[in-house]
Amino acid sequence: MVVGAVISQTGAHAELAQEYARGLDLWRDEVNAAGGLLGRRVELRVLDDGSQALRAGPLYAHLIKEEKVDLLVGPYGSAATMVAAAETERARRVMVNGAGPAAATHARSPRYLFQSALPYASYGMEVLRTTIDAGLQRLFIVARDDVASREAAEALRNAAAAQELTVNVIEVYKPGTLDYVVHVARARAAEAEAWIAFGDVRDAAEMVKTFKRLDYAPKLFFAQGAAHPRFIALLGQDAEWSLGAADFDPRLGGLAGSFAKAYAAKFDVPPGLAAAEGYAAGSVLAAGARAAGTFAQESLRAALAELQTSTVLGEYRVAPESGAQIGARPRVVQIRLGRPELGTPLLPYPQWDERALIK
Repeated sequence: MVVGAVISQTGAHAELAQEYARGLDLWRDEVNAAGGLLGRRVELRVLDDGSQALRAGPLYAHLIKEEKVDLLVGPYGSAATMVAAAETERARRVMVNGAGPAAATHARSPRYLFQSALPYASYGMEVLRTTIDAGLQRLFIVARDDVASREAAEALRNAAAAQELTVNVIEVYKPGTLDYVVHVARARAAEAEAWIAFGDVRDAAEMVKTFKRLDYAPKLFFAQGAAHPRFIALLGQDAEWSLGAADFDPRLGGLAGSFAKAYAAKFDVPPGLAAAEGYAAGSVLAAGARAAGTFAQESLRAALAELQTSTVLGEYRVAPESGAQIGARPRVVQIRLGRPELGTPLLPYPQWDERALIK
């Protein structure tokens, strides 16, 4: 039984895409060690798009028409996934979207595309719950000017407004911004209780530096990049009490922990998000085939639309009309004693004159 995929092996995306492919490799090995999928041994057929999204469509057409693969896993990246999906939809072939997190991949409600990846829009959902649980009412949302950050910010703003929270018009900043004085002034004027930011690690660190310089501390500070080890390296003890988003964390135990152990044993390096995405895509595809009891495309499509199953990224569950992921979402972590910790965050975010030196 052949599973086809187009995954960049050369070009700009090759390094991360290699992790994605390795996640699929590990999934295949484990399936075969357990007796195969529906009694058949699994083989992977992977083609290289050279990190050029436009090549994905013709290559998936080749996998379908010439290679006659049984099942399909999507490419690495949202742009390549959209191009590939145009071909698989025409061919009425199911494809699991393992690494296309942008909303645009499912905007046209494809019939045969099912998302196992964590959508950009999911990155603020857990911190919204934390904000509500803490009784905070006024949110100040900032976002780096890129697709991922803006999608996450807009989804959070809509969800917060639906909960009748007070939310600002999203403050969008340019990549490379080092000073957030203007943004702090606006947050103070709005009497914001929660500062929620979407962007990269350096952005998050510069925000904290600005906070300290201006003696500003909202009751809750969340920055998407705060979960990354570089955040702590950039700030030292000033990183303490910040909240971040952990999209894949082996410390969650269960499937995530066992996957991380097996991946490290096979490849001698710990897995990152891309590796987890590849493994999750294979897991969802297999669960769908088992639920359908066949590789027939219409039966598999129906099974994946209704399927609910656990993956290394969380719960797989999709909107039946679009195939977009609505189950899994990143977890909130808090920096405590120099490391991101899971569990209920300790709030409020301390004022700067209340902080003690950690020895």
